[in-house]
Amino acid sequence: MNTGITLTRAAAEHVGGFIERRGKGLGLRIGVRTTGCSGLAYKIDFADTVETGDREFASNGIRVFIDPESLPYLDGTELDFVKDGLNEGFRFNNPNVKSECGCGESFNV
Repeated sequence: MNTGITLTRAAAEHVGGFIERRGKGLGLRIGVRTTGCSGLAYKIDFADTVETGDREFASNGIRVFIDPESLPYLDGTELDFVKDGLNEGFRFNNPNVKSECGCGESFNV
């Protein structure tokens, strides 16, 4: 059984605010793509439709959609939104990651 992705309260509030300002959207679409020096990178976007094969999860009031090919790489991941000084952004806490590249753009499982 897959546990999918969970969002912290901060991430859910950030995503919910964007969807509200945007005026449309079912939730968040998260996946992985092949790239970078370590092999995989996260991709994140708004979900405006449900795609064939999507797995849907809900966390802190936000619907999260993951394609079936990405799910094994993302299963059990927590998505957080952090502010550090002038910088802010999403942070993936992924228990499947074995190594990351030095620049932090890609990972390997």
